[in-house]
Amino acid sequence: MTTEERIGDQPQLKRHVGLVGLLFASVGSIIGSGWLFGALNASKAAGPASMISWALGAVLIMLIALVYAELGTMYPLSGGVVRFPQMSYGTFASFTSGWITWVAVVTTAPIEVEAALQYGTKYAPFTSASTVNGTSVYTLTMLGYGAAVVLMAIFVVVNYYGVRWFARINNVLVWWKLAIIVLVILAFFLTAFHGENFTSQGFKPSGWHGVFTAIATSGIVFSFLGFRQGIELAGETDNPRRNVPLSVVGSVLLTGVIYIALQVAFIGSLDPKSLSDGWADLSLKNDFGPLAAVATLLGLTWLAVLLYIDAIVSPGDTGLIYTTITARISFAMARNGNAPEALARTTDRGVPFVGLIVAFVIGLVVLLPFPSWQQLVGFITSATVLSFSSGPLVQAALRQQVPEQDRPFRLPGGHMIPLLAFWGSNLIVYWSGWIVVWKLMVAVLIGFVLLAIFMATGQLGERALDLRSGLWVFPWLGGLTVISYLGDYGEGRGVIGFGAAIPIIAALSVLVYVMAFVFRLSPEQAKAYIEESVDEAAVEDEELDGTA
Repeated sequence: MTTEERIGDQPQLKRHVGLVGLLFASVGSIIGSGWLFGALNASKAAGPASMISWALGAVLIMLIALVYAELGTMYPLSGGVVRFPQMSYGTFASFTSGWITWVAVVTTAPIEVEAALQYGTKYAPFTSASTVNGTSVYTLTMLGYGAAVVLMAIFVVVNYYGVRWFARINNVLVWWKLAIIVLVILAFFLTAFHGENFTSQGFKPSGWHGVFTAIATSGIVFSFLGFRQGIELAGETDNPRRNVPLSVVGSVLLTGVIYIALQVAFIGSLDPKSLSDGWADLSLKNDFGPLAAVATLLGLTWLAVLLYIDAIVSPGDTGLIYTTITARISFAMARNGNAPEALARTTDRGVPFVGLIVAFVIGLVVLLPFPSWQQLVGFITSATVLSFSSGPLVQAALRQQVPEQDRPFRLPGGHMIPLLAFWGSNLIVYWSGWIVVWKLMVAVLIGFVLLAIFMATGQLGERALDLRSGLWVFPWLGGLTVISYLGDYGEGRGVIGFGAAIPIIAALSVLVYVMAFVFRLSPEQAKAYIEESVDEAAVEDEELDGTA
């Protein structure tokens, strides 16, 4: 028996990731560039109440994570986030969710590259200060674009050598990232802590509006999104029953505590004089690297140097992870029959190489309209959360479609947590603002055009569209678009005020949730799609047992 795992004559993804590897894949992906910028951005948006923003962000993501912990242990398949909708709702809903997911992950490696290069401006002119929509940002220079190409290419080369090498590298890098962030927290606390900073300008200077804005646009939710790696790599772990729930839930809890502690340390470390003009106008010298700038002001030059080094390591590691995941998302979509078959081809190493090349090319293209970290973060946050939104709907549907299915981790509370998770994800998208939402919906429309082209050219075979079971997609996306346009976040029209938006989105969430539950596939149809997806994993398990 060879070491290759095959279906037919195609080598498949390999199961080489244990509990620590899976947990560290999630933690390593979570601790990326978000923490390097989030503390400053959240402070500007919400002041000291940004601590609440981090806590609420963790709760909202935890609700989503709990749903996926059940799904991921039921069906531990690589690319599970895009496979699950196929099981309950068929091709159209699966393509929609898969496309949004792919858009989210393919843009994450580029933003991590932008983060590294922005901090790298300390040593070379990779970025330059500019003003976009009234906000000061750092955009890539020509040198920055050239460096971005090199870094993105490195991600592809590392991934070419497979998950086993990736897991070994990632474990080392995550220990480094954890050590640095804990060191920053302790150093800030012990060097300077000005308690008056929490009250001098008001605890919530921008009210609850600012608290919620910070969740979606300051990098807070973005900083938690890496929990998904425990789901995406579920098909490559040796004990998914144990490893998936621990990695998904554990990574959010661990990083949530770390992020809140970092925010408290950041606020307390600031010179009170820097707040004389209010939190919204807070600025620091060399704020292209805000944490390093604070360390320098505190006289911690050695820590600033470590932070500039980590600004390459942390985003680089996360970019490496997301390059892996992007290729596996396109692999899963091709297996679903939602994308061209070429994306499902793998090398003798079990690597979806075509998917890697596509991720590399599109990642470079993304840098053109979004040449700065600040410009891209809100878009990625909304796209990723939107891609997660189908999970609660699938979880509820599968309870009816396959009630007898073994659920190693069974989410308690019936419909309560899935519905709250769906509502919370829709709120995050709304809080990101109209200026982000309209761009996201344009990306969705592009996906629908591609679907029509794929079907017209026969690239999806003879698979049924399953439009009836995916009808809920239209009121869901259409409703979010209209509410965002009429809302008061991110250049919305302001027709729907702050207090009214939350219950309106709750009503939309309940309507879509019920509609999806009613129009789900029949148990027979669902089981056919489930069997189609699970057969691949079963064959891989048999091959793995034979080579163990």
